[in-house]
Amino acid sequence: MSEAVLSVQTAEPRRLSEDWLAVVIGVGIFALALLSIAGFDALGWLATTSVWIDPRAALAPASKAYAGLSGAGALVLTFLALLALLSAGVFALGEDVKRFALAFTAVFAIAYACWFVGSWARLAAVTPAEQAKYGLAWSLKLTSEGGFIVALLAGLVIANFLPATAEWLKAAIRPELYIKIAIVILGAFIAVTAAGKLNLASSLLLRGVAAIVEAYLIYWPVVYLIARKGFGFSREWSAPLASGISICGVAAAIATGGAIRARPQVPVLVSSLVVIFAVIEVLILPAIAQAFMSHEPLVATAWMGLAVKTDGAAVAAGGITQALIQAKAAAEGVAYQPGWMLAVTATVKVFIDVFIGVWAFILAYIWTNAINPRPGPDKARAVEIWRRFPKFILGFVATFAIALALALGTPGGASGKLAAAIGEANVLRVIFFTLTFFSIGVMSNFHKLWEEGLAKLAAVYVVSLFGFVVWVGFVISWLFFAGVKPPLAS
Repeated sequence: MSEAVLSVQTAEPRRLSEDWLAVVIGVGIFALALLSIAGFDALGWLATTSVWIDPRAALAPASKAYAGLSGAGALVLTFLALLALLSAGVFALGEDVKRFALAFTAVFAIAYACWFVGSWARLAAVTPAEQAKYGLAWSLKLTSEGGFIVALLAGLVIANFLPATAEWLKAAIRPELYIKIAIVILGAFIAVTAAGKLNLASSLLLRGVAAIVEAYLIYWPVVYLIARKGFGFSREWSAPLASGISICGVAAAIATGGAIRARPQVPVLVSSLVVIFAVIEVLILPAIAQAFMSHEPLVATAWMGLAVKTDGAAVAAGGITQALIQAKAAAEGVAYQPGWMLAVTATVKVFIDVFIGVWAFILAYIWTNAINPRPGPDKARAVEIWRRFPKFILGFVATFAIALALALGTPGGASGKLAAAIGEANVLRVIFFTLTFFSIGVMSNFHKLWEEGLAKLAAVYVVSLFGFVVWVGFVISWLFFAGVKPPLAS
């Protein structure tokens, strides 16, 4: 795997860096989404895959304005648009467009099929209400993000059992590019979510921010020391591990890897562990919350936001926890207003995501001046920090700031249009995430991963997450939210 990465890095000079390409593509998608506010729906034809029990009803265009377009037709248009966009990007990088286009056709087909399978209700239905909607007595409760796991597994099968196929696909296996574009789009999605939660009581908002700051001042250094001193990992591995486990999973690991100039395989391997363990947390933590925290519902749902490491999985865990606690409370004659518990999970998670950009800058500064400085008196020059800083974070910040300003400065009807517009852009974010995890799988030959220390990586994750992070998150949630209850239903 590392040899393939090195061969790409030593190819002819790029006309454009991958970081800046991600910014251009991500901000371009965001700009197209905003056109719908002015009455031109530029992305409504994108294909969405909802949770399904009947596969014929799974695919549909993102907007009702394109209701005449079939789900299959929307999927074909989505593929062609991505093929054209990414091929232009590969050309800008100075690489072989034809090889990329042929490989990307196969990569997209396999990855989207994995997302489709992962959206099957037997795998993805989470809450009792969802299960009832699809007439199911049980489901695996993986959420739609179970599609990421399916994509990762498919990639692993190809990497380890079909090595010739994996080698042919590698022209389009670009996990860092895909995830960076997704993170740029994610900025706008988080902003709209944050704006929607600003109607929470101000005390809840301030408690959430305080809890996050306190949690991550504790989390990051302790996890870093566990990886560095307890398991003997280098700084290159320890920093992305600490960010992935303690901040916000995939996005934090990728941003940290860019800030410290880690080899590309470091953050993508950490990312694969993040998604796997997030699914495990979704299956375990809500049941614990219902059993022991049903009389402190906001403590329970804030805990989900601090403990579960991907956005989708955290919100899903908050939703499950809300459903379980409301059902138990109703049996005791207490009826809480719906939405408040889940809003706390979402609010905590939003501010964690915003923290990523701040932390990337801090790490770039530390690595420039203390860990891996240039020799001589100019080691702390601002230009060197700029070189290390992951540029795609600027795209994340830009889309977040613009979307938040628009959301807070528009009346109700217009804000609804903005949310719909960003929702259409979010369709592409999900696709890029799926492409990322399929790519990670294809790059992950188990023999080489074992040599890189995969077992030790997983051990660090288990020890840190379940031995420390989860329980410190609970204590902090208790300190800031104990005694605070959602309002009762009238």
